[in-house]
Amino acid sequence: MAEQLLMDEAGAARLRMIIEAGAELRGADLLNFALEHAVTEAGGLGGMVHVRGPGGRGLLLMASSGLVRTVAQDWEEIEEHGGTAPARAVTDGVSVWTPAADDDPGHDSEVSAAEPGTQGDSPGSAHESAPGDTVGHHPHGAAPWSPASALPEGSGLLAVPLLTPGGTAGALSVLTVGKGQPTLWQRGAVEVLAAWAALRLRDQWTGSDRTESGRLREKPPGSRLPKEPSAALLRQALEALKMGSWEWDLDTGEQIWDESTLAILGLEGESSKQTFETWTQLVHVDDLPWLLVEIEQAIRNRRVSAVEYRICRPDGTAGWVSARGRVLPGEDGRPARMVGTVWDTTESRIARDSVSRALLHMSEAFFAVDGGWRITFVNVEAERFLGASHDLLGRILWDALAEIGVDATELGLEAAYRQAAESGTPGGFDVRWPTNRRWYHMRLVPVPDGLTVYATDVTEIRSQEAETATAQRVTADRTARITELTSALAEALTMQDVVNATAERVMAPFGASGLVFHLIEDEMVRVAGAVGYPQPFLDGVDGVPVSDITPVDEVHRTRMPAFIDSAEEYVERYPDRVDSPAAINKSAWAFLPLIVSGRITGCCVISFTEPHHLSGEERALLITLSGLMAQAIERARLFDAEHTRAQELQRGLLPVVLPTLPAVAAAARYLPANEGVEVGGDWYDVIPLSGARVALVIGDVMGHGLSQAATMGRLRTAVHTLADLDFAPDELLNRLNDVVNDLGDDFYATCLYAVYDPVTRTCTFGSAGHPPPAIVHPDGTTEFLTRPPDPPLGAALPPFETTEAVLEEGSLLVLYTDGLIESATRDIDRGMSHLTKALATAAAAVQDQDEAASLERLCDDILAELLPGQQLTDDAALLVARTRAIPAESIAGWVLSDGPIAAQEARNHVRDQLADWQLDELAMTAELLVSELVGNAVRYGRSPIGLRLLRAEGLICEVSDGSLTTPRIRHATETDEGGRGLQLVAALAQRWGARYTATGKCIWTEQPVP
Repeated sequence: MAEQLLMDEAGAARLRMIIEAGAELRGADLLNFALEHAVTEAGGLGGMVHVRGPGGRGLLLMASSGLVRTVAQDWEEIEEHGGTAPARAVTDGVSVWTPAADDDPGHDSEVSAAEPGTQGDSPGSAHESAPGDTVGHHPHGAAPWSPASALPEGSGLLAVPLLTPGGTAGALSVLTVGKGQPTLWQRGAVEVLAAWAALRLRDQWTGSDRTESGRLREKPPGSRLPKEPSAALLRQALEALKMGSWEWDLDTGEQIWDESTLAILGLEGESSKQTFETWTQLVHVDDLPWLLVEIEQAIRNRRVSAVEYRICRPDGTAGWVSARGRVLPGEDGRPARMVGTVWDTTESRIARDSVSRALLHMSEAFFAVDGGWRITFVNVEAERFLGASHDLLGRILWDALAEIGVDATELGLEAAYRQAAESGTPGGFDVRWPTNRRWYHMRLVPVPDGLTVYATDVTEIRSQEAETATAQRVTADRTARITELTSALAEALTMQDVVNATAERVMAPFGASGLVFHLIEDEMVRVAGAVGYPQPFLDGVDGVPVSDITPVDEVHRTRMPAFIDSAEEYVERYPDRVDSPAAINKSAWAFLPLIVSGRITGCCVISFTEPHHLSGEERALLITLSGLMAQAIERARLFDAEHTRAQELQRGLLPVVLPTLPAVAAAARYLPANEGVEVGGDWYDVIPLSGARVALVIGDVMGHGLSQAATMGRLRTAVHTLADLDFAPDELLNRLNDVVNDLGDDFYATCLYAVYDPVTRTCTFGSAGHPPPAIVHPDGTTEFLTRPPDPPLGAALPPFETTEAVLEEGSLLVLYTDGLIESATRDIDRGMSHLTKALATAAAAVQDQDEAASLERLCDDILAELLPGQQLTDDAALLVARTRAIPAESIAGWVLSDGPIAAQEARNHVRDQLADWQLDELAMTAELLVSELVGNAVRYGRSPIGLRLLRAEGLICEVSDGSLTTPRIRHATETDEGGRGLQLVAALAQRWGARYTATGKCIWTEQPVP
């Protein structure tokens, strides 16, 4: 509240100063003064003043501020009882605000009632609109009148009536910013200035409404101002404004001038009826020709005419007048009459002439055009590139420019000038003038009646700026490259990173054409990297003793740089190397020692194709940079060695080759991350299981580093161990989760474990936070076996869920890690969609190839599509398996009888089936194995007892029963009667084992097939 009072007091003081400053103004000057300050106080874009015209002609525009000519023309004359804000303010005697271009019939403008005698109160007396207040809806509703559409979009128009004791004389309007209503202060300030202007006009018209003390006579309470002012009051208003009205019959030439017009033109007391010839005799002889052309065009185009010209009165005095006229059609639609106003502008013209004299001799070129693009003023400096002013004034700007050979369209002058005039926004640009080839800065300043142009010759300034900019650009470019080199070397990891960073940021600034790094180890030279040298030359100096390369040997021994400016100097200094410059096409060199911690590690050679002398500053800079390069190279050497060891460790933990199995044919790829020395924890595996089944596993230990790689090795070993125990996927993940939990709280891993059975063609898998596997069917369609994933290992709470799918023979089962599909620029959903397209394309491309070769190419194509040579921030692993099925004729199964007879039945079935398969040589061993397994099932198990034979890469015999008790080998003594059966099985079978089934257990053996 205190801040609001402070603002009101400051604003009120400012208004008092404005009113005191304009105390001596009269007429049009008074209206312009009040309007300009009203626009300023309201923070508006512009404004205008309308007064009532004689004879019911409507509201005439008397003054405008900040409005371009095209906008002001639409408001030259408006209907007094129309829907515009000024008309409504005059009609109702209240302030009206409405948004510009208000075409919404549902929108009501804001109307602020002002009681007679209260308009001049302090701005703080205004109040907000509220229910029950004197603010309400205008009875006419919305005002769909075209001039409002000419105002800027997003603005509003605040119109305040000019209230006088005799009625409402007109309205003062301010174009406000934004569609929101003016603030209390803005509305009040405009009302105060409008009230002051109205009272000053009243004082100039009549003093009858003042008391002897000079105060205004008070009106009876509740009285309203008359809606229509008297004719006498209008005449007094026009006289006070030095403004007259006139009417011209275009057919007869007869003109009717009111008393003010007669007085302005020096014919006071003459008849109001005059002729066209009388008017032409009063016009200055130099102004008459163009004035007649303007009037003729206004009549032909039926537009408003606004002109200012000189007159020569009968008493010998001269002056300036401004006239506005509007063409009115007759009953036949043709122009019949012209009506308008005229006012004396001699005083303002004198002021403008004094300004013109200052502009005439100013150092900048200056010219002005009116709304019709006629040249109205050209100063002395502008004549240098436009031509003599007496040949230009009154001419169309574009025509004048064309005559001196200037294409305004090609140079962009016309577009820029028109844009500035139409938008009302100042602007500027540089242009090279065609006639004298000099550069000028054109500053465009729109004015209400046209456009002014300031042209400053900036040729010398631009030349100096160009020279300075060139020098600064060279210096800045070199500095920037050196700064970039420092940053790049600090970030460089590998030796190749150092070479690339140095080549990109040193060679260009110094104009070099070659760069080579020689590392010296045990007095031998090794080329660590090079740019701009032929490969045969590099091969010739790689691995040779340092003494064989004389310049490098000198730098190595002296630890001092060597700079050679030409090939002749090179031959003179090193006669034993006379053929070197010609062999490598180099003519100048800089040999820089690479010193780290007081130890020289090599030499950096920067070479030039042409003879080149390096200045002292350049040499000092290169010596400084050589220290940075040496440190970066040392770090890169350590990094390369460490990174190589880390990758060897990780690759050693992954399968060397994938096993060849009857159930699937598989291929895999692993790509380590490019960034950082730390390795990742991605792994994959293919594990043969009993019953010709196969386990496919892929996982990712979260994080990077040797610790994660070691964890990956532990998990891979644990998976192998658990798979050998034939655990189902969910049980295996349960136990693997325990292993990860035992490693500590900071270890997490994702894993997908799938088991494929070629007998039933079913794939059962479980996932611990891993992306789902993809299936490519033989017809080429691709799908993901999606299901809500369980949390990663180390964060999961068992049990794990499993999913089962039946796969057609020849389907592709694709397992991958998130590094393949996800990156900083690609989320996982987009990555899976990209993988789907890549799989479909790659699978179609390898249909006719050999199975093993097709899988290898398939992996390469997928990696090339998803990771096309980009820098990897995470490891990526890919495992692709093509499924196979065991044919029905290679499977045989029986349900055996209960009791000892089961062993005999099993032997008979085995003997007969092996005979059918032509495997008689395996029959004896197989019978013995089956007999022992069935005997154990009869003795220790429960029915039903089953037997199944599988012919795959080996002969698999499986005996199942309903018991969950698994056998174990016992070491029987010499006197024990039992305990030797499983020892016999282990001795005769290539592999044997036991696994749980849905109904019990299964004991199996495997024999090699010859």
